[in-house]
Amino acid sequence: MKRLSIFFLFIILLGTLMSCEKEENRIYLEQNEVPVLSASTLTPALNAADSLKEAIKFSWTNPEFRFTTGVNSQDVNYILEIDTAGANFTGTDKVSLGINRELTRSFQVRELNDFILNTLKMANSVEHSLEARVKASIGTSAASAFSNNISFKATPYAIPPKVTPPATGRLFIVGNATPAGWNNPVPEATNEFTKISETLYELTISLVGGGNYLLLPTNGDWTKYAVTENSIAGLSEGGDFIYNSGEDFPGPAAAGTYKITVDFQRGKFTVIKQ
Repeated sequence: MKRLSIFFLFIILLGTLMSCEKEENRIYLEQNEVPVLSASTLTPALNAADSLKEAIKFSWTNPEFRFTTGVNSQDVNYILEIDTAGANFTGTDKVSLGINRELTRSFQVRELNDFILNTLKMANSVEHSLEARVKASIGTSAASAFSNNISFKATPYAIPPKVTPPATGRLFIVGNATPAGWNNPVPEATNEFTKISETLYELTISLVGGGNYLLLPTNGDWTKYAVTENSIAGLSEGGDFIYNSGEDFPGPAAAGTYKITVDFQRGKFTVIKQ
């Protein structure tokens, strides 16, 4: 009996020792520095004539991740984020750029201008307050750190729309996704968009589930706006479109009332159920 008790005690002690050994062999993040972000200017000048020149250059320091095994030897990945001031980098349209190892990121005038207009969706010819920061991480963000925030201001200039807006200043929808079907001309009272600006049109309309449609700049004419490939996943909810070429827009699968927004400046459309 004593031998049996001693045997079980030995097993318990052995298990404890193995557990301790495993615990000691685990790798932990001990410390890291906060990345320090800086910018070459806080008032980048955006002018069409200087489109290829450098507008702003962001630089940051390596966070120097240190583990129980020593200084990190893996590549550090960075995400440079730009958002409107006060949004705390939670905006759905914020700029997020992945950068591998490098400690700088430069923007040409035209690139920064495009991000402000088409990603952040901000108005041209107006000064905007923006913020930037960097997130540093290793692997699947097992270790990560955020830099300080940099505030800067920029005034984007107007650029040609990605898709030419209707010269008529009007826009119509036609197709079997609408109650009027493919009859052209369409009933203007229900199938004409409201012009919000020179490059933005909106329409709230009842749609038939599983249909297709086109957008027409002239009612009664088959000159059209369409998509390049209507089998792209998620396209019924929005995406890119082109002028006078391509395939029908895929309508929503379920019937209902939808708001269609057509943004010629960005070459994008969205379809949202109401």
